[in-house]
Amino acid sequence: MGLAIKELIQSQEIRSKDLAHKPLAIDAYNLLYQFLTTIRSSDGSVLTDSKGNVTSHLVGLFARTTHFLDEELQLAFVFDGKPPELKKMEQERRRSLKIRAATEFKRAEAAQDIQGMKKYAGRTAVLTKQMIEESKRLLEALGIPCVQAPSEGEAQAAILAREGIVYASVSQDFDSLLYGTPRLIRNLSVAGRRKRPNSPVYESVQPEMIHLKETLGDLGISQDQLIILAILVGTDYNPGGVKGIGPKNALKLVKEYENKYESLFQSVNWQHEVSWKEVYEAIVTMPAKKEIHLQWHPINADAVRKILVDEHEFSSERVDTVLDKLREQKKQSGLRQFF
Repeated sequence: MGLAIKELIQSQEIRSKDLAHKPLAIDAYNLLYQFLTTIRSSDGSVLTDSKGNVTSHLVGLFARTTHFLDEELQLAFVFDGKPPELKKMEQERRRSLKIRAATEFKRAEAAQDIQGMKKYAGRTAVLTKQMIEESKRLLEALGIPCVQAPSEGEAQAAILAREGIVYASVSQDFDSLLYGTPRLIRNLSVAGRRKRPNSPVYESVQPEMIHLKETLGDLGISQDQLIILAILVGTDYNPGGVKGIGPKNALKLVKEYENKYESLFQSVNWQHEVSWKEVYEAIVTMPAKKEIHLQWHPINADAVRKILVDEHEFSSERVDTVLDKLREQKKQSGLRQFF
């Protein structure tokens, strides 16, 4: 969803090593879209092999997950399932934006406008079924479990955290909080130095932890009120929220009306085809699996090489260097073997 409530949320800066040996549920689509958007050639086009198959997602996934393994993080990737019916409108809006961006990219390409190509390239990112299946194969070869959610991946990750199956949800978005994750970790995959959007300035980025219980306490609201606040600001099921109401105003309203939600929404200018109740129900009844047993396995180096080197022409030397480093790191640590 990309819920716009950042200014209301207090977070605690942490280090990756603070998460060592703690199982974490990662929003897979969120991470893969990051790779597709940012890992590109100098003109903004995606990376491909000689057959034209996109490899940006695999480059990012291999580099980032092996880095996590090197830091002894215990990961589980959660993949989206069937989107809720209410999300169709938002999906159509996103598709339209991608089509528009693709048109602008082609114009810039025809004019040999490199800056223009860079500007629009990232906005055209599309995660295909083939990319998803390749990503799952690579993760499984790396010994990392994949969880297929029945619907929204962030809801499934939140349930895993709520049930104590994992320690926390990992995502750049705040939506897992709506589904009740006790802990949300942001910036795990982008830690380090990052260029600010539309700026030559770089900034330091560190992982951060958000505790739901503390957040609700700081805001002085309940979990239910947080969901209502999100609806006022805007979700994937009512994009844009209520016109003229930002996070601070939404917080003021949910406090003022307490649990009188009907009266609250009668007092605002609701201009969506669906009712606020439909949006609320979509969030609180989001389907997710509860009885899940996560299993981590040793790395299957041959399977990793087959996917990356044989199928997508990655450098065998670079792949082996990474795998050998992990092998040596695990031997020295005296922990469980990944090979």
